[in-house]
Amino acid sequence: MEKTPRLIIPIRAEAPTKPSWGQACNGCGVCCLTEPCPVGMLLSRRTQGACVAVLWDEAQQQYQCGMVTQPQVWCQLPWHWSRRVMSWLSRRWIAAGKGCDCDIELISSDEDAGK
Repeated sequence: MEKTPRLIIPIRAEAPTKPSWGQACNGCGVCCLTEPCPVGMLLSRRTQGACVAVLWDEAQQQYQCGMVTQPQVWCQLPWHWSRRVMSWLSRRWIAAGKGCDCDIELISSDEDAGK
């Protein structure tokens, strides 16, 4: 029987529990902390590991995409209105609001220690 590969990702204890496939995104951060989306690949210049643009929002207690919330930090935007456009484009590119598409199964370090 083939063993399932395991990956350890640093994730805040306060982060919401990962939703099931297809349920609404709740900002758990699992997808972005595991591998960058196509936009994140451009920003991070890599295809594996955490996206450089994933941000923790302390007030909302969730992870957010920096290209959606602060696009001016990640790319040079010459006009004020271009921030709204880039944020909108980024939401489309990452399919924000379309439901969880991360099929990773999580186990806590406590559960893993018991195996």
